[in-house]
Amino acid sequence: MATGGNFLANSPKKGYDAYETYIEDPSSVEEKLFGHSAEESDDKDAPAVFFCDKCKLPVGDSLSWDGSDDKRNHIHLKRVTENVLVSKDARLHEDSKGSPCIIVDLVCRGCQTVLGMIYKSTPISMDHKRYTFCFMVAKIGSYELGTASQMLSGGGANRQPVTLEVRDDVERQLTEMKMMVLSMARHLEELEVKDKA
Repeated sequence: MATGGNFLANSPKKGYDAYETYIEDPSSVEEKLFGHSAEESDDKDAPAVFFCDKCKLPVGDSLSWDGSDDKRNHIHLKRVTENVLVSKDARLHEDSKGSPCIIVDLVCRGCQTVLGMIYKSTPISMDHKRYTFCFMVAKIGSYELGTASQMLSGGGANRQPVTLEVRDDVERQLTEMKMMVLSMARHLEELEVKDKA
């Protein structure tokens, strides 16, 4: 699919509600994405990767963070991956009553889901949103680096990789042990024969 194509040609222009994702009880976007509120976060937060919630392609990361809009349940990023296509077709979008904006859609390259928008033209009160990648939290997921907790048992960090030298040494030791066990068994048989005689 070409980046410049009209991939929303079949979408109705009126009544298009992909961006009407207002929430009744607006908890913070950080809590929904990272599992903690903005008040709980500190400077030691690990970076997070954002991905399309439908096909799981990565679309950006928290190192490009440019803010959030809790009221509309959006996050804003300065940069995104090549998995995000920017529509060439601008359209009118009324963000709130009396605040018409011109936007273009952000679409996932993998599954063509509309993930968000870029505000091209806004009223003065919304200038802070202009020319950032605005994602709908409902359409993306996140993974915070360093949060994995599952480990394999049996050695952990001190376990050495098995190399050819280690394998040869283990095989040599097993052969020596086998020879010793055979020798002891032979010696035990000799002792049993002497006891019977």
